[in-house]
Parts: sequence; structure tokens; C-alpha cells
Amino acid sequence: MIESPQFPPLFSGEAVPKHTDPFDKAVSQAIAGVDSGTIFYSEAADTLRAALVLAPETPLEEAIQAVYVAQIGLAESLGALAPPEVPVHFQWPDRIKINGAVCGGVRFAADVSDPKAYPGWLVIGIDVPFIPASDEPGKNPNKTCLLEEGCGEIEPMALLESWSKHTLLWLNYFMDSGFERVHNEWRPRCDTLGKEIDQPASGIFVGLDEKGRMLLRQGPMTETVSLIEFAEHT
Repeated sequence: MIESPQFPPLFSGEAVPKHTDPFDKAVSQAIAGVDSGTIFYSEAADTLRAALVLAPETPLEEAIQAVYVAQIGLAESLGALAPPEVPVHFQWPDRIKINGAVCGGVRFAADVSDPKAYPGWLVIGIDVPFIPASDEPGKNPNKTCLLEEGCGEIEPMALLESWSKHTLLWLNYFMDSGFERVHNEWRPRCDTLGKEIDQPASGIFVGLDEKGRMLLRQGPMTETVSLIEFAEHT
């Protein structure tokens, strides 16, 4: 019997059946009016899959910045539980990297797509693999899992508890003082910053603007790319 994770005040948890995607469950329950702060999660031992329902009180272009908060929460919880020499980085817009290889990431959806519209809900999901997806560990050097990176002692529910606490902490910072503090914490962890990239388009990833949009330099031009473009549609 897996012990139920403990969540911080303002958050509550609800386990989903084995073959149910917590993200899909969170979206359906958000549409039905579930309380903000509810985390739906799978109790699977080979991966951490969870999704947090939020009820933003700001336009989508601001609310979507909470995706960076969830990434920071995941990086800090991995930093707290993993061996100290394990580096955790981000790849814009939604990947988490450990030792330079992708190790899961975040997903997000809202009930509106207009940046100026106020969403009734925002769902942010996380997915972190604990064991290799195939029988051939290391087959894809660009993808990894916690076991391959020396983090085999971490339990999914322990990571979920830690993520919920760190994410709530950073949500409070975000609501109190806006995006700047979140940006300052996120930026040093992004390993493609200042580099030539080819996704979502070719160019140099200059950084983020004050609304959390990617600044992508293409020759003499710099264009912005919003996280909203990567939200899942419901």
C-alpha cells in the first residue's frame, strides 16, 4: 500500500486510477469546477505524473507565467532530493533536463487562448520518468530517467510532496511580487539561453521579456513567442 502524500496548506491531493492520465482528469475536473489547489496524481512507481488546478485572477498572458513557477518547483524539489552533483536545467518551453538530457517536463492547458482573457482555470501537469522507457537504457542519449542519473533512491510520492511545497512557495512569491523574481530564478537554469536553437523556430534564444515570452533573434529581427502557443487545447 502506497502511503498517501502530504500536501501543504491550500493544496489537496486526489489519486487517479492506474490507467487514467492525471492531466486529463485535472482538466475535466477543472471544467466541472473543482477547487483551485487540487493536485491529481498517479501512484505509479515508475514515473511521477501529476497535475495542479489553478484559478487565476489575472489575464492569461500573466497567468501562464505560473508554468515557470511549476518548473522551478520541480527543479528545487529534485535539487533537494537528488545527489548534490546532479544538475537540473530547463529547455524552453516545457522540458526538464538532468545532466544535459531531457527527463520529463510540464504540460499546461487553460479554458481560454486570448492573452487578454481571464481564464476560469489553468492546469499545469508534470511528468518525470523514474525508470527507462525501454529495455535498453541509454539508447537515446538525449533522454534520461532518474534511475540512470543516480537518483534511484527518490520515490515518486516524495518528489510529489516536495514539488507541491516548492511550487506553492514560488506561487506565493509570484503573486506577491510578479514575474521578475520568478524570471531571475528561472533564467540561470535554462541551458539554451544565448544559444542558437531550431525549436520552436531557428534563431538565437536571447531571453524572456517581462511577460515571460521567448525573445528569438533572427538576423536583425527579434520576435516574441508566447507559452500560450504551447498550451494543450481542451
